[in-house]
Amino acid sequence: MNFKLVKQFEPAGDQPEAIDKLIAGVENKKNIQVLMGATGTGKTYTIANVISKINKPTLILAHNKTLAMQLYSELKTMFPENRVEYFVSNFDFFQPEAYLPSKDLYINKDAKQNLELDMMRSAATNALLTRKDVIVVSSVASIYPLQDPLEYEKNFFEIELNQKFSRKKLLTFLVQAGYRRNDIENSPGTFSAKGDVIKIIPSDISNKYIRLDLFDDTVEEIVIFNLIKNTVTNRLTRVTIFPANNYITSKERLKISIQRIKNELSSRLEELKKENKLIEYHRLEERTNYDIETLEEFGICSGIENYSAHLDLRKKGQIPYTLLDYFGDDYLTVIDESHISLPQIRGMSNTDKSRKVNLVNFGFRLPSAQDNRPLTFEEFIQKTKQLICTSATPGDYELEQLSKNKDMVIPQIIRPTGLIDPTIEVLPKLNQIDRIIIEINKRSLKNQRTLITTLTKRMSEDLTSFLQEKNIKVAYLHSDLKTLERSIIINDLRRGVYDTIVGVNLLREGIDIPETSLVCILDADKQGFLRNTRSLVQTIGRAARNSEGHVILFADNITDSMKEAMKETENRRNFQIAYNKKNNIIPKTIIKSVIDYSNTQANLYKNKLKNKKNKEYKLAHEQLLDELNQKMLEASQNLDFEKAAELRDIIIELKNE
Repeated sequence: MNFKLVKQFEPAGDQPEAIDKLIAGVENKKNIQVLMGATGTGKTYTIANVISKINKPTLILAHNKTLAMQLYSELKTMFPENRVEYFVSNFDFFQPEAYLPSKDLYINKDAKQNLELDMMRSAATNALLTRKDVIVVSSVASIYPLQDPLEYEKNFFEIELNQKFSRKKLLTFLVQAGYRRNDIENSPGTFSAKGDVIKIIPSDISNKYIRLDLFDDTVEEIVIFNLIKNTVTNRLTRVTIFPANNYITSKERLKISIQRIKNELSSRLEELKKENKLIEYHRLEERTNYDIETLEEFGICSGIENYSAHLDLRKKGQIPYTLLDYFGDDYLTVIDESHISLPQIRGMSNTDKSRKVNLVNFGFRLPSAQDNRPLTFEEFIQKTKQLICTSATPGDYELEQLSKNKDMVIPQIIRPTGLIDPTIEVLPKLNQIDRIIIEINKRSLKNQRTLITTLTKRMSEDLTSFLQEKNIKVAYLHSDLKTLERSIIINDLRRGVYDTIVGVNLLREGIDIPETSLVCILDADKQGFLRNTRSLVQTIGRAARNSEGHVILFADNITDSMKEAMKETENRRNFQIAYNKKNNIIPKTIIKSVIDYSNTQANLYKNKLKNKKNKEYKLAHEQLLDELNQKMLEASQNLDFEKAAELRDIIIELKNE
């Protein structure tokens, strides 16, 4: 199938030119292109138009789950007839196995799996192996090991109407594909068999099941049922049964894998014996033999991922299989906010390696455990082949590539709304707080908001306290706040409960507030990560969604970073003004409704439930969780995935309470 983009409006501003250049770059086999788009210029819509024209499977990589969910939600709406999938870590909580030699402390792996995320991962891999019109929005989970796609694909099996298929053979196939028999509970990845009726609940959906009716070893009927209502939703002539999970191993392959583990164990024990590491020798022997016995008995063991090199029958040092291998040879990769995402990819491999080295050296794991690892940055670049990076401020890798070929950069700085970059002024630090108070009050009269960013949490706390004493409606926002509290503060700011927010690094808080007309940056002349050119440009962009956007840099000196950020903003601003004048466009502030993801009941949790105790508290707590769960499912069914993701995070926090 081809991609079919539902266009609510035609590309505007410099989107058409950017789309044409990106398509030409892909067709001319360019390895990397950079869409250098300013905040709010519609980079996602530009990429969607490119995808619809080139018709290649596409991986879109974001640097966190929330951003990935937002992109997934947008693209799902744009491509309703195609497969848009979401692939992130399937853990709500994950503590990796580790050993700290300095403290002689072994930390066992601890994880809390998320069933819904697991289903979405399965849906992504299944779609990639059966279709070409697939977009997968992923986090760095895409560079972590998965099963060999060719081996995984062997466990697909197709059933047709009137096909001769014995009941015993069918049940054997289901077990080999990882399904568990459960005649009582309906959960994904299970099946039930009652007489000639086989009910299969796929691992990649939660609200449907497949019912097969057999008669004399012939498939008489294939029906899709609604799991909750138990009503027929479809009757099929053919159905594909996908594996129950992302890692399936046949008995024959498992026998070979176990023998390989035994051989490596024997070799490693000899090494430890020669080095006179007796403690490590006995530790490794005991742990590995226990895992081997468990594998032989049940086909699975705790920490099975550490034996993935043997289970995949890979050679020593061979690159592990990842989600990228499921795309085939011809696909497109888009890196969103590449100045953050690419360094994140670069750091994954080294972090994993430093942890595994201690586990191997001190006898907790075999050396092959190090082959269960994320891709290195070089391996990732080698596998992606055609890369589009999107960022308002390209990072070091992108700039290095652009220095070789200037044609790789495609600017997109005209906003469809006509909004222009904010004005900037530099003011001395002397009496800066008095000036901030005056500016906040000015904006408050116009029902506008102010963001203030400082260098340290202590400064933010002190400034918040001082402004409160001056009767300024202010809140302190930082990364330590939980999702529930953060959502409430941001929504309260938009509604006018607060006039301003003070924080350290407001870039990472996911703030998108059209009401913000003023951004104040304290200590703008202090060199460092929070005040380099890239961070300043990104922070200045927080005021770009309001037609009266303005930024004040409080500094006693003008640093090179400040000069570059102001020059970049001024160049964009002049270009945008000229475009608006030529096309008779009057900039208008973005109108965005306030959606309270935190939910009224969640607010009650903080207010009314805090004085309840014991059974009364527990009952109210459970009722609240049930309500939020229901709202999350409703949001998901309505394709409001951003709201569903927020509610899921809130549920996790309430459970932890």
